[in-house]
Amino acid sequence: MTDRSPSPSRRSFLAAAASLGVAVSFVGRQAHAADGAKKLVVVVCRGGMDGLSVAPPIGDPGYAALRGAIAIRPEEALELDDTFALHPSLTSVHALARQGQARIAPAIATPDRARSHFEAQDVLETGEAKVYGADSGWLNRTLEVMGPGKTEALSVGTTAPLILRGKVQAASWSPGKGVDEAARLPTLLQDLYKGDPLLGPAFARGLETEAMAQAAMTALAPAPASATEGGMMMASTPAMSQPGGRPADNRQGREAARKLGSTLAGFMRQADGPQIAALSLDGFDTHAGQVGQIATRLTYLDAVLDGLHEGLGPEWKNTVVVAVTEFGRTARANGTGGTDHGTGSTALVLGGALKRGGIIGDWPTLAEPALFENRDVAPTLDMRGLFKGVLIDHLGVDRADVEKKVFVDSAGAKAVTGLV
Repeated sequence: MTDRSPSPSRRSFLAAAASLGVAVSFVGRQAHAADGAKKLVVVVCRGGMDGLSVAPPIGDPGYAALRGAIAIRPEEALELDDTFALHPSLTSVHALARQGQARIAPAIATPDRARSHFEAQDVLETGEAKVYGADSGWLNRTLEVMGPGKTEALSVGTTAPLILRGKVQAASWSPGKGVDEAARLPTLLQDLYKGDPLLGPAFARGLETEAMAQAAMTALAPAPASATEGGMMMASTPAMSQPGGRPADNRQGREAARKLGSTLAGFMRQADGPQIAALSLDGFDTHAGQVGQIATRLTYLDAVLDGLHEGLGPEWKNTVVVAVTEFGRTARANGTGGTDHGTGSTALVLGGALKRGGIIGDWPTLAEPALFENRDVAPTLDMRGLFKGVLIDHLGVDRADVEKKVFVDSAGAKAVTGLV
């Protein structure tokens, strides 16, 4: 009788994962040597992450005037070059950038120009030129052209994201009940009700009121301990921040997020573990009270990336991580201290396999004539071009397969090569 139980190292890792309150499912897996294999992690920051907060162009003459009260102060920002800095919450990303292991793409977007979460996330994850152009994700099609069973993948979340759905089965890992669930609900409901003349405006006003109430309570009350479940930070934790957008000290929440990243890294370091992973983080829809909310979410993102970096250890040199969002936000703040749905945003590209360099793509500036539709950062880089370059140069996927089978109808999105 063949022993089909996990190996001791894998058994011990699964036990450790269970202690964190996570559910793990591996399907259709073939053992392969993970050490030295090229690894790719795609982090989808859902809700429309504000690129001008992720990487504020503090050297751009238009930045401070457009942003007003929500602008990141130069003395708080983490400098990258003469134009760009990182949000003060992104301390681990900044440390990697100083080592040449993190770069930004500051004016990136999908081909979609609608400002709907549903539509924009569909285009982001299918890799198609139009909404609902495919029912499979571009990462799953990548697995297909690389050969089913030869490259394993892992999706992180309560449900498999579209980006990894398709003909090839991928493993799934749910990081416990409640993690980031509350953060996504307002985004989904807002898209659902946006066309209703009565419910749409009422729901938007309700979100603004709730954000302002949280901001008021934050100013009056000391920071509470983060609500946790299964050792992971709950997404409903109130946004706590200090002046300048720097988050209040929340060591418990940051450590929980680091644990999420390090646990994912542990899977990827297993001898039969995945080389590709997709992780969803929610809560980036900052219509009101943006300063505190974005600080909290970027602190969470930074800690996850820090845990992934530390957890991969020597395998970090074989890894590329891409953190993207479905669209950016308006260049100007709105009347409730937030921003509305926009176009161009910022992608983070990290990894020990990354080449040192400056920004990825071109910067259109924030001069008013340069804004897209007089409101948004104008996109200069098609997100598919970034993904293409990573697949070709890092994972070694055949260029013809990338152009014809993974990203169909994408001739206008030139592959960004030379990043690794």
